[in-house]
Amino acid sequence: MNMPLNTTADVNDPIAHARYNLIEQQIRTWNVASSQVLEALGQVQREQFVPEAYRSMAFVDMEIPLQGAPQAALQSGQCMLKPNVEARMLQELQLGKDDRVLEIGAGSGHMAALLAQLAAQVVTLEIDPALALMARQNLERAGVTNASVRQADGALDPIPDGPFDAIVLSGSVAEVPTRLLDQLAPGGRLLAITGQEPVMRATLVRRTGERFDVSYPWDVNAPRLLHFGEPPAFRF
Repeated sequence: MNMPLNTTADVNDPIAHARYNLIEQQIRTWNVASSQVLEALGQVQREQFVPEAYRSMAFVDMEIPLQGAPQAALQSGQCMLKPNVEARMLQELQLGKDDRVLEIGAGSGHMAALLAQLAAQVVTLEIDPALALMARQNLERAGVTNASVRQADGALDPIPDGPFDAIVLSGSVAEVPTRLLDQLAPGGRLLAITGQEPVMRATLVRRTGERFDVSYPWDVNAPRLLHFGEPPAFRF
């Protein structure tokens, strides 16, 4: 996508300029080249999904806490992922305009808004009632009509409205949950960040018939999603 900011109006708009710098200097340089993804990043106003206390950091390459004490929010996964991580995840999913998408971990609704720019329908699950309300209000305020927020535990509760063409986990898990693979339509893709700190990796699963093909396109760390299983600790 071409996003020229050499006009007087653009240069004099600090928010537009910050968004441009985020896309051009951080996201493009992190191997995000999809014109559809870059266009979505330009259209969705990230600052509208950031809590007011962190609004000045909306275009900084960092995880943004969404409620409560910052460190506790990060440890419990109640945060926005780094913008370059969200962009790279979007690119890996290769969404089509007719796709139906499931997101686990709505957070502020920002990722759902990006997904909704590229797909036909988005269902996003959020375990925390306050965050579910925040995401719903943010999406409504942004005029996003093809994304619905459900208060539910993606690890334990029944998954509504499946199967899906794409599933994305907006946070990390120890391993890809089998119950989510069961929700993939033929040809569907699931993207999760799996493993343990200090080294996690993006894990892309593609369903072909009854076969699931797995690849690991890049390494990245992300806060944990709640209630997904952890491997037992090793003991001597």
